[in-house]
Amino acid sequence: MVSQLKHVTIYTDGACLGNPGPGGYGVVLLYAGHRKELSRGFRLTTNNRMEIMAAIEGLRALKGRCAVTLITDSQLLINTMTKGWIQRWKANGWRKRNNQEVLNADLWPQLLDLCGRHQVEFRWTQGHAGDPENERCDELARRAAQGPALSRDTGYEAKARSGASRPRTPKP
Repeated sequence: MVSQLKHVTIYTDGACLGNPGPGGYGVVLLYAGHRKELSRGFRLTTNNRMEIMAAIEGLRALKGRCAVTLITDSQLLINTMTKGWIQRWKANGWRKRNNQEVLNADLWPQLLDLCGRHQVEFRWTQGHAGDPENERCDELARRAAQGPALSRDTGYEAKARSGASRPRTPKP
């Protein structure tokens, strides 16, 4: 007998107070009338890292293989996962076409692995446009970024100490 996968909807968002600066992610998981919210703050990170971490932590929270609709306002996340960028980067040893290292190369393989465990459809939503779950994720992410006990984003801080390039523009 073939069992159907549970369908879970995951909303995600990241926030950064300065870029780089204190940041956080927010996640809302919805399944059959149940709701779970996740968030965590970091003392020094970037907005894009928080967007990626939100997706990672949302998928990581699933207990078994699921069909997932992951909804985000991050164009980077959507484009990377739906336009074949991540497969090219992986095939090129986490380097772009111009041979520059992919930013956040410590996070993309984690996300790719989690997507391999589930059937994931990525959908984009306009940020700050009234989607209640996206707004809730934004609130969770911002509160986490302002929290009193922020974690270390070791992946980012190690790169920052080594002088690796930092993002030049904030989230659109």
